[in-house]
Amino acid sequence: MLFHRPETLENAIGIMQAGPVRPLAGGTDLYPGLRDGPPPAALIDLSRIAGLRGITREDGGWRIGATTTWTDIVRADLPALFDGLRAAAREVGSVQIQNAGTVAGNICNASPAADGVPALLTLDAEVSLAGPGGSRRLPLGDFITGVRRTALGEGEIVTALHVPDAPGGRGAFVKLGARRYLVISIAMVSAVVIPAQDGTIGEARIAVGACSAVARRLPGLEAALAGCAPEGIATVVAAADLSALTPIDDVRGSAGYRLDAVREILGRVIVAALGREG
Repeated sequence: MLFHRPETLENAIGIMQAGPVRPLAGGTDLYPGLRDGPPPAALIDLSRIAGLRGITREDGGWRIGATTTWTDIVRADLPALFDGLRAAAREVGSVQIQNAGTVAGNICNASPAADGVPALLTLDAEVSLAGPGGSRRLPLGDFITGVRRTALGEGEIVTALHVPDAPGGRGAFVKLGARRYLVISIAMVSAVVIPAQDGTIGEARIAVGACSAVARRLPGLEAALAGCAPEGIATVVAAADLSALTPIDDVRGSAGYRLDAVREILGRVIVAALGREG
């Protein structure tokens, strides 16, 4: 097996272009995914590339480097807008996995139950890609195209995620599993709420994971919540159309149970994102 360890993005793109080669960051998805199969013929370790790790303030928002770990997210000095992402980061496997697993790895793995994706969707995150044809940027919702499928082009590497400012916004995240830790989600919900000056909801962003092929925003519910007072949240959620979700029956729960769980979690997450006790 060939093992590449470039120190610049340009060298990495050159190696990818010469391929075939499998990108490696934290390895927390790649190695378990091999099971008893043979290893890739070639790996490229991206962990030494300057500029791919870290969280920085940029004009109009924040940049999260591709190899930023979940522990980095937990420890970062970020505003309440990121509370949902920080909570999701604490749910990614064990502490050891959080120390190694990367933000870009989570989205490139494209699992329906990827813990970071709903929170990143509610942050309106965009994905930066670099490859032989140059750089491009697209919304996270367009990047993940299906189960284990993304919009990554031939020879492309994810370099960063970008989160725009949302003054006054606060995030929240709740994951339901068969036990408290080290578990694949039965259902999970993330929300970002930007309150209006009168205490009602000025803007709401809601995303649900593990209940469809890809995590989904719920634009109908988001629209219904605009202008809603805290005491009206339960009524709006009870009436919400969840037909965009397509949960499956599996060993972790039935489709019906998942939908019931989502409706319950939605109310809790929205109230938490509004900064009130659930």
